[in-house]
Amino acid sequence: MKRVYGNEKSLLDFLIPLEKWIFKICRIDPGKSMDWKQYLLALLSIQVVWVIPAFMVLLLQGKLFLNPAHIPGMEWSLALNSAISFLTSTNLQHYSGETGASYLSQVAVFTFLQFLSAATSLAAGVAIVRGLTADPGIGIGNFFNDFLRSCTRILLPLSVVVAVIFMTGGMPMTFKGPHKIITLQRDTVTVAKGPVASMVPIKELGSNGGGFFGANDAHPFENPSFATFVVHFIIVLLLPMAFVFFIGYYLNRKKFARMLFGVMTAGLLLLAIPIVKQEAGGNPEISAMGINQAKGNMEGKEVRFGVNYSAFYCAENVAIPAGTVASVHDSYMPLSAMTMLIGMQVDAFFGGLGTGWINMFMYLVIAVFIGTLMIGRSPELFGKKISTKEMQVAVMVNVLQIFVPVALAAIACFIYVNKSGGGDTLGWLSNKGPHGFTTMLYEYITSVAGNGSNFAGLGNNTLFWNLTTAVAMLSGRFVPIAGAFMIIGLMKQKKFIPASLGTLQTDSATFGVFLFAIIIILSVLSLFVIFMAGPIAEHFSLHS
Repeated sequence: MKRVYGNEKSLLDFLIPLEKWIFKICRIDPGKSMDWKQYLLALLSIQVVWVIPAFMVLLLQGKLFLNPAHIPGMEWSLALNSAISFLTSTNLQHYSGETGASYLSQVAVFTFLQFLSAATSLAAGVAIVRGLTADPGIGIGNFFNDFLRSCTRILLPLSVVVAVIFMTGGMPMTFKGPHKIITLQRDTVTVAKGPVASMVPIKELGSNGGGFFGANDAHPFENPSFATFVVHFIIVLLLPMAFVFFIGYYLNRKKFARMLFGVMTAGLLLLAIPIVKQEAGGNPEISAMGINQAKGNMEGKEVRFGVNYSAFYCAENVAIPAGTVASVHDSYMPLSAMTMLIGMQVDAFFGGLGTGWINMFMYLVIAVFIGTLMIGRSPELFGKKISTKEMQVAVMVNVLQIFVPVALAAIACFIYVNKSGGGDTLGWLSNKGPHGFTTMLYEYITSVAGNGSNFAGLGNNTLFWNLTTAVAMLSGRFVPIAGAFMIIGLMKQKKFIPASLGTLQTDSATFGVFLFAIIIILSVLSLFVIFMAGPIAEHFSLHS
């Protein structure tokens, strides 16, 4: 990655003629450096180019080709929600993959957008890293060059390798229609299949998460064996972890990268351990029925993988956040659900590819500002002063990331409670009380975080949920990116200040602990009262 984005020689340089041809056709000068406004404008404007045809294909898929199962076109709000979902790398699915999308939609919309959204995230993250090194008169790179290289040099080669591994393991890759088989009980069953192996690698390598099938990674065609499950574990973490080391190599601050890696790894483990422990302990309500829970809370778990692997995979995918699921989150224990919400809200314990670093950058700015003031020093990050403006932007982004899901959840609760004839007429919730509140809050936090997993107990394919989650996804995707670019733009206007004895060491273990504490205070404690009304209340009701 350092060689690719540093324009150094690499093994994939044979792709240069192809890249030059693409730039020539598009009339783009890849060598033209952009400032932060130009880079951000290019990033945002090109999103509109992709969302419109994606929306039209989903709307008209019933009348288009590559539809052997004769799946009808999506309702307009569902089509809009799905297009925005995959455009923003959220991959929230208010439809069931094999019954809601044609092969054309799966390939030309969902797989295509998963590549493009991941490349956009990667380019944005690289631009922020580059902005920390460039002189005041030099831009932060060229978006189109970073974007194309992310696709051709990183995402596509890795996806091809992983796809071959998955096909070898039994994952289907075909454009033939559903297959009818006769079971041992002499029942006729229709088995869905399709171009699965082309979609699954990028959904996890790119921190996307949208499944070809409704059951996602619990489906035997998306996860044929435990060997393929191990591959899933690896590729979800591969690029987000690699990006942390890329920061160290690119900035020539390897000690700083190790500090970030330590903070992120600690955060990931502190998410995984409680979830695994809660699920391994079983459900007291089921135990009270006289059912043996020696294997833990198996409700909603894939029998092939069991409790421990399913729970750790859940933790991994709320931290990244790919949002890929191999079990039903609605069936997890209440405190497990709270841990999931924390992981998605923080979204910086490795986090999404590129965007996880952007979220960590916001926490980093706040931590440096507070930390230096505590010791009576002037706030500096990599030789650039952090003033009130940078702090205001970072705090505003952090506040909006919390305010948007909580406000939308409040609106949903108000409508549910005040609906004429009662909330049951809406058909939203399969569970009421604290669990129902957690279900609605989860839907919005997963949307803002770009996670896309759901609680599976929510009737979310309605006009209200399709439109409100679309707002949440757009906010969660582009507000942090825009905020990070604004901060980089402000910092680049300032003169470089050499480090001195009074400079706060941002690469030390002490600062890593302080940074971790800032993350917990800003994200976890801000939602503690909300958790009291949902998962914590449900936990005490189970153990009363």
